[in-house]
Amino acid sequence: MRRAALFVCAAAAGLAQAAAAQTLGDAEAGAARFDQCAGCHVIGPDAENGIGPHLNDLFGRPAASVAGFRYSRAFQRAGAKGLEWHADTLSAFLENPRQIVPGTRMSFRGIADAQERADLIAYLRDFSASPADIPEADPTAQPTDHDLDPAILAIQGDPEYGEYLSGECTSCHSREGSDDGIPSIVFWPEDDFVVAMHAYKAGLRKHPVMEMIAGRLNDEEIAALAAYFADPDG
Repeated sequence: MRRAALFVCAAAAGLAQAAAAQTLGDAEAGAARFDQCAGCHVIGPDAENGIGPHLNDLFGRPAASVAGFRYSRAFQRAGAKGLEWHADTLSAFLENPRQIVPGTRMSFRGIADAQERADLIAYLRDFSASPADIPEADPTAQPTDHDLDPAILAIQGDPEYGEYLSGECTSCHSREGSDDGIPSIVFWPEDDFVVAMHAYKAGLRKHPVMEMIAGRLNDEEIAALAAYFADPDG
């Protein structure tokens, strides 16, 4: 059985960090946090690739796209599937790199504290050109219309299978639907959940992590997750 649960968790991470990522932290505090990165990455004037790629002009940059750096296959796959660096995707990655890029050879274990990540992201953003003009994805934006095949909406999702797939998701999102800085994904109408996921899958709803994750789920898996999250107590 496919490890879809892992990918759904990565989607959850992308959504879960949106609130912290959209409001950048303290760049001065982030400069001190950069010590955790400085063993492999360089940033600032005349920065060059080292153990890791340089981090100048990071925002808006597709993953695995710095010229002259030899990326792992894991990062090459992530870049080819549309992963792009913005505050939201960086926050999800910095929390757990292996969750967003499975197979990465980075030894960095991640930063659990959301404020520390926000501070570091604010510092990194200072080294991107015209950072105020770099758009960030809005993970809460809802599609206002759709032309999804009615046959897809008619699929009866298996909530038990959805519960199996959701195990990694609920490590980030509350199964009870609480919204303590992490967007709720429970008690959605099933059709709305399915439409949103297929909008990501088709690239009509923009969010680099979610587009990548939704692309790895088939119609039955999406329907199963929709059925489970519509009523996780059912």
